Amino acid sequence: MHPVEALLVPVGRLLRNRRPDEAASIANAPGLATGNRITLTSPAFRDGEVVPAAHCGQFIGADVSPALTWSALPEGTQGLVLVLEDLDSPGAAPGIHTIAAFAPLDGGLPEGALTPADPRFRFVPNHRRQAKYVGPRPLPGHGTHRYRFHLYALDAAVDFTGVADAQAVPAALAGHVLASGTLTGTRTT
Repeated sequence: MHPVEALLVPVGRLLRNRRPDEAASIANAPGLATGNRITLTSPAFRDGEVVPAAHCGQFIGADVSPALTWSALPEGTQGLVLVLEDLDSPGAAPGIHTIAAFAPLDGGLPEGALTPADPRFRFVPNHRRQAKYVGPRPLPGHGTHRYRFHLYALDAAVDFTGVADAQAVPAALAGHVLASGTLTGTRTT
């Protein structure tokens, strides 16, 4: 364990029982509701399994985005948005790690694709003002966290230049979601 993580273990233990209500997940925002489903998977881990260290954040991995695959997108898909959310962060709402918008891609993304250097992706800053892929990294000592990848197929390309932060994303996508899918991984420190 990294020395910085060791210093955070007592804080994590104190906050162990503090977890947000899953109803506050971005997936439950009214503007993102849809009955149409996309099957989202990864060759790196199965739904409900541990996210490999390589795809995790600071002191665990190198923040390399996992390869993701998805089923056929609905006809009329003009844009995709990928969100990575920590359902168990010790706050009032789940923590948003990553929000990336991009043009429709059939089949998925290869490992490491989500980088700010790739002009295909537009990132919305997370709560720490990071506009990139930020992998799972639970507070040390806090217990197991669930990390949910959300994929939204949209009927229009969304311009995120006016979207300041994660809280504004549901309003920007409202009325444009054709289908969605999720994949959940876990991580414990």
